[in-house]
Amino acid sequence: MKTNIGVFFGGRSTEHEISVISASQAMHAIDRTKYDVTPIYISKEGRWYTGDALLDVANYRNPAAMLESCREVYMQPVYGDYNLYLRKRPMFGSPVAAHLDVVIPVMHGANGEDGTFEGVLDFIGIPYAGCDVLASANGMDKITMKMILRCCDIPVVDFVWFTDKQWFDKPDELIDRIEYTLGYPVIVKPANLGSSVGIGRAADRDRLRQCITEACGYSARIIVEHMVDNLKEINCSVLGDCDDYLTSVCEEPIKSGEILSYEDKYMGGTKGAQGMQASQKRIPADLPAEVSDRIRFLAGETFRVLSCQGVSRVDIIMDADNGNIYVNEINTIPGSLSFYLWEATGISFPELMDRLVKLALKRQRERDRKTVTYDANIFSLSGGVKGGIKGAKGVKGSR
Repeated sequence: MKTNIGVFFGGRSTEHEISVISASQAMHAIDRTKYDVTPIYISKEGRWYTGDALLDVANYRNPAAMLESCREVYMQPVYGDYNLYLRKRPMFGSPVAAHLDVVIPVMHGANGEDGTFEGVLDFIGIPYAGCDVLASANGMDKITMKMILRCCDIPVVDFVWFTDKQWFDKPDELIDRIEYTLGYPVIVKPANLGSSVGIGRAADRDRLRQCITEACGYSARIIVEHMVDNLKEINCSVLGDCDDYLTSVCEEPIKSGEILSYEDKYMGGTKGAQGMQASQKRIPADLPAEVSDRIRFLAGETFRVLSCQGVSRVDIIMDADNGNIYVNEINTIPGSLSFYLWEATGISFPELMDRLVKLALKRQRERDRKTVTYDANIFSLSGGVKGGIKGAKGVKGSR
């Protein structure tokens, strides 16, 4: 029997539609002579569906009609149960919609790329591709990510961060701090979103106030960064795990304004949405060899220190005035899975998907060799029950 890959996508995220496009591309790239594919779409309301209609991206123009031909499903929170169950159990026959062997999450943004979904998969114990809970959470939160990178001597731009409650309590005090620490211009971002959602540039106090208020509508944590005005943005993908990885060729996305927008990334400046491969870009980026090597090194180091796995994309900022290079962020589930960067590097999209499956199974084998419990019963020990009744982890010494 062929290995059955469950591809999860959609989700309760501002990047829902981009996830659908990325997943559609990924599912069509999987080699069907080696693997079976089960699509699992998570609606914006958080309900899970499966069905062949989910394989055609054109059907998402009318989601209600599409889901009429699909079946609602779920997985049980039971370790070792890799079955996908029908929510409406049939009177006769099996309640199992499919048995999954490995999962590939293609869920961009919150409630998918941030470690929450990966935690569900870890609880069930099913092998899955991509970053685990810790790497996903750290990679998704721009504040935590930059703190880790800075501690590991990976260059990032200066930044100030705060919560939405701090902003609403003391906005003027925070603006004074930003002006003193960073000056203008700055760029304001929700800490845990991607796809350029909620991001704004500010060159004065009034605009800064407006950008922060808008960002607070998307996230409870806000980051304000020094903005490199004369910048060049370069992206590099990394594939493997933190102990053994490859870096792709570099690309230079072409932006239409001051910052790379949602439309620049996913619509190529047109009304058609085709994912990250539709954006205007130079591949490979027009860079001196030593600069390209430096960027690929920093991309790999970012992947390594965050303990990533699978395929990620690291976004780099170059200051064209002084040549300084900074890591901007990592995308642990990149748009279109960065397949276009790997094709330019010599790895086809089907091979990329094959490698992701092998990485998922490799990590599962390594995890299975670790000790996660002791074969002991403390309740059979003298005083164990009495100590437990008092709510302590152990028994306190007598006085």
